Amino acid sequence: MKLFLNVIWLVFGGIMISVEYAISSLVMMLTIIGIPFGLQTLKLAIMSLWPFGSEIVDAGWPSGCIAGIMNVIWWIFGGFAIALTHFCWGIILSITIIGLPFGLQHFKLMRLALFPFGNSVK
Repeated sequence: MKLFLNVIWLVFGGIMISVEYAISSLVMMLTIIGIPFGLQTLKLAIMSLWPFGSEIVDAGWPSGCIAGIMNVIWWIFGGFAIALTHFCWGIILSITIIGLPFGLQHFKLMRLALFPFGNSVK
């Protein structure tokens, strides 16, 4: 069932979302300062490519308060907008029973978009 839902996800926008995240990740990695943020965007690209069966695992705060500071910087420079977009799509898709599984995946992506530092995709 996961394979079927992932294929439907890919056909109806998953590839497009993943490519957008990958391109933005490459653009962010052009500068040394943007490399950590580009790596976090790659997490979103991987998760948006194959969301059914993937989980967000709390990796903890291995670098002390740095991850928290990086999350705040992430929110200010686009993370909140990304999360808001996934929230809106999640609400729209959750209106119907058929779209509910896809809406739940957008809510999962929203969680990762809000807190990319300190989380990993499994």
